[in-house]
Amino acid sequence: MRAFTFERAATPSAAALAMQQHPGARFIAGGTNLLDLMKLDIEQPTHLIDVNRLGLDRIEAMPDGGLKIGALVRNSDLAADARVRRGHPLLSRALLSGASAQLRNKATTAGNLLQRTRCFYFYDTTKPCNKRTPGSGCAAMEGFNRIHAILGASAQCISVHSSDMAVALRALDAQVETVSASGAVRRIPIAELHRLPGSTPEVETVLAPDELITGVTLPAPLGGVQLYRKVRDRASYAFALVSVAAVVVREGRTVTAARLAFGGLAAKPWRNEEAERRLIGTDGGAQARDAVADLLLADARGHGHNDFKIPLLRRTLHATLAQAIETT
Repeated sequence: MRAFTFERAATPSAAALAMQQHPGARFIAGGTNLLDLMKLDIEQPTHLIDVNRLGLDRIEAMPDGGLKIGALVRNSDLAADARVRRGHPLLSRALLSGASAQLRNKATTAGNLLQRTRCFYFYDTTKPCNKRTPGSGCAAMEGFNRIHAILGASAQCISVHSSDMAVALRALDAQVETVSASGAVRRIPIAELHRLPGSTPEVETVLAPDELITGVTLPAPLGGVQLYRKVRDRASYAFALVSVAAVVVREGRTVTAARLAFGGLAAKPWRNEEAERRLIGTDGGAQARDAVADLLLADARGHGHNDFKIPLLRRTLHATLAQAIETT
């Protein structure tokens, strides 16, 4: 363990200012990802800023019928909240499919969004990784890449984002609220928070170095049927090979609105609004589902061991939409 200094921030803006004043610092809340990375010498913070006492642990109703979720709300509390289960059951289902009960009791909303990839080579400091050490190469490209990306990847990195919660929030059109050292507040659509790797895979989000996530807002419930289907190697405590977050609204037999977001495919939760529109005005039958899958997979590319994800995604999408149609 490398030596580091520690402080406990009193306000969100003070936490952001401390980050600005200490290059190499990290925020710490639940620590379910950061502490593991420190033990493996992947993260080497010189200073830790404890944000647990900032009063950001509440879920509040918004005037428009939406919810504001504090950055420090624990995953287990968010999944169990009656308002979430009633209006946004997709989010509750996604949270309960992630990690273990013990980890959900510690993990926070902001920490979940900012967790780092579970790529084997990112965690193995004996192997090259452009995300960990820019310019060193990507061992996954020619290595064992079974869990890796089939969409949005680059020659520099083919890792995937691991959050289930982020996939649900993408389908629900959430926004992320932040504060910087200057006190400036920003609202970032969840679609814009995470970056694709491109030529700089080490830059994972659009957040500035001194920017602290203070909360996440959800719009008023869309209604309809909300489902989260996660395909993984074991029944619990495993990351998604493919996951589908679906919201389907129908009038009679006709689909009037649809939201589809996907995990396990890319370095960010994946969503293709054009593919969603292929469902609108249809009965959601097999032909419509095929059209959605064709468009979604048009640019998909496997890297050997993960080629199976392409047909797996098609089958998982079919099964999820079929269940949604049968439920309405």
